[in-house]
Amino acid sequence: MKALSQCLLAAALLASTAFAAVGVEPVILTEQGIRNLGLETVTVEESDFELTTFALGRTETAPEKRSVLSSRISGRVVETRLRVGSYVSKGEKLVRLESRQPGDPPPTIWLTAPADGTIISANTRLGAPVEPTDRLAEIADLRTIYLIATMPQAIAGKIGQGTKARIRFPLRPDKSHTGTLLKYAACACPDPSCALGQDVSTRGAEDESADLNSAGVVFTLDNPDNQIRPGMTAECTIIMERRENVLSVPREAIQGSAANRHVYVKHMTIPNAFDRVSVQTGLTNDERVEILDGLFPGDEVATRGSYSLGFAGAGGGPSLKEALDAAHGHEHNEDGSEMSAEQKAAHDAGDGHDHAAEGPGTREIFFMAATGILALLLVVISMRRRLPADESAELS
Repeated sequence: MKALSQCLLAAALLASTAFAAVGVEPVILTEQGIRNLGLETVTVEESDFELTTFALGRTETAPEKRSVLSSRISGRVVETRLRVGSYVSKGEKLVRLESRQPGDPPPTIWLTAPADGTIISANTRLGAPVEPTDRLAEIADLRTIYLIATMPQAIAGKIGQGTKARIRFPLRPDKSHTGTLLKYAACACPDPSCALGQDVSTRGAEDESADLNSAGVVFTLDNPDNQIRPGMTAECTIIMERRENVLSVPREAIQGSAANRHVYVKHMTIPNAFDRVSVQTGLTNDERVEILDGLFPGDEVATRGSYSLGFAGAGGGPSLKEALDAAHGHEHNEDGSEMSAEQKAAHDAGDGHDHAAEGPGTREIFFMAATGILALLLVVISMRRRLPADESAELS
């Protein structure tokens, strides 16, 4: 059995040595291949790295910046200029009301905007009766808007006033906004109005779906172009902590499984070539991944299109020899190694064949390793068959 263990160990050492000697050749593409894959690269550098948490939210107008259009007298709408989404100034004429007092013609009065803002709802139309208790329209100043995100209280308690968040709206995916934490409220009611301190005591039906472990986190958001409206769903990336001088790459640059992360680094001398480099990753946020080992500042890694590099280069681009010849201006062996003086002389003499075979290349190394492992396995099998016979001989 001792001899069997020694043979297996030798086979494992031979296999590991062979595979270590082979290495991984770079992925080499043509200019057309680069364009077809849409490859983009970034330069690795140390920068600030943010630890983040994710939450979903919804926009609401600030309660103190909302106003209502109403009438002091009863009457009938004879003219309206209400347009939902339009901006109005304080004192602007919006609705002309015909009074119910007798007259020929009956007296009329203009109802004007009580404040600057955007009309977010209109609840009347031409010819409709009007009473002093009616809310004809609602106007809100949307230049600053609130975003209420729902998150666990255990996480909300770790962030303080002034914390920043990156906010994206599915309706406006091309633009990112920055929000600033105003406050948070341990509110069990799912209605965002609860987090804003509004009265929700009459909404008993919603209390059945209340989450006692959630909190409404309120961010303020600048909205100078009035494009963000109340009720819009948002994705919030809340910045919990910021670390300095951290080496990181965009998330799309990382490829492979969790146990074997790697990136594709642009080759320093061969055009349109990328080396597959194993990396050790650390923390991850919504945009970047921390790199603990494997890369250096100044490396240029593939981002967009990097996934396709794992399937590219097989027969679709120049060989390693052709790429090195073009890059360095002289001949190389098929495995990419430099030609010796004898090989150069033979090549210049034009003897019609490539003397790169004088030294073992990638295929030769694989062949020799496989042959050696196969031979050792045959020896192991032969020894295992002889063991029962030897034991019988000893017993006799």
